[in-house]
Amino acid sequence: MDRARLVATRGVYGPRMTGKADFTEQEWDLVRSAPVSAGMIVIAAEHGGMMRETFAMAKAYGEAREQHGKSQLVDELAVAKPERDHTHYHSFDEMKRHGLDTVRQAIALLEEKAQADEVEEYKRFVLALVERVAKRHEEHGTAISPNEQAAIDEITGALGATPA
Repeated sequence: MDRARLVATRGVYGPRMTGKADFTEQEWDLVRSAPVSAGMIVIAAEHGGMMRETFAMAKAYGEAREQHGKSQLVDELAVAKPERDHTHYHSFDEMKRHGLDTVRQAIALLEEKAQADEVEEYKRFVLALVERVAKRHEEHGTAISPNEQAAIDEITGALGATPA
């Protein structure tokens, strides 16, 4: 089968892939907000470098756009404008609990609706994003501070991912 017919029958991404159209608006908002929530947990973990780390999060989305084609889900996520939850939390712990819960809910939804490899690609995207955010601003003479690493470890746990 020639490439044009293969793409026409399978789509750009090969066999059936999950994308925005497979989710309700509320579900897609959840999938879209989890990476930003995870990034905000890392940003707030050390109370420093907020501006640089926020730009690092935006850059991680840009890099995901450049790696277009591996996963329809991550491609569509990367082109969606990341939106931060504007809820005013009373403490870092409250924000962290809410963010980790958002991550867990997004993963549970994806495990229900997406292929296993797509869920893994989403997890890799979130972990790459939080690591980039943590490394953007050196804290206490180290690339990733102990507080940021603890936040990354909690996010990894919420993702159900294995640390790199």
